[in-house]
Amino acid sequence: MKIVNERICVQTRGPGDLVNITEEIAAHLEATKLKTGNVVIFHIGSTAAITTFEYEPGMIQDMQELYEQIVPCNKHYHHDETWGDANGFSHLRAALQGPSLTIPFLNGELVLGTWQQVVLAEFDNKPRKRRVAIQFIGE
Repeated sequence: MKIVNERICVQTRGPGDLVNITEEIAAHLEATKLKTGNVVIFHIGSTAAITTFEYEPGMIQDMQELYEQIVPCNKHYHHDETWGDANGFSHLRAALQGPSLTIPFLNGELVLGTWQQVVLAEFDNKPRKRRVAIQFIGE
């Protein structure tokens, strides 16, 4: 069993930005030469998340609207009083979505559905440079 740790950086455009990172993860997997195992994708931080869905314009809009319905950005949150940065909504969205995802790989390829992509969801109220840890475990 071998463990390979990598990181990617993603520049986001601000709140609601959903970034497809599937190809970057696949490229790192190919470079490891591992054939079978799992990859853990983990966002380092508390105002963005990792998820998976069909990355197409309609679904992107649906996801953005869903996040807004569940945790509106224009509502007052107690967290906003702590730091005055008005991003309580982003912490809540990230906590609900979660920071990580585990995907198996087989024959050196991610085991994803035909229309399934790995997505970094930006929830903070400004553009950010995001760091994502990728850990491959396999042989």
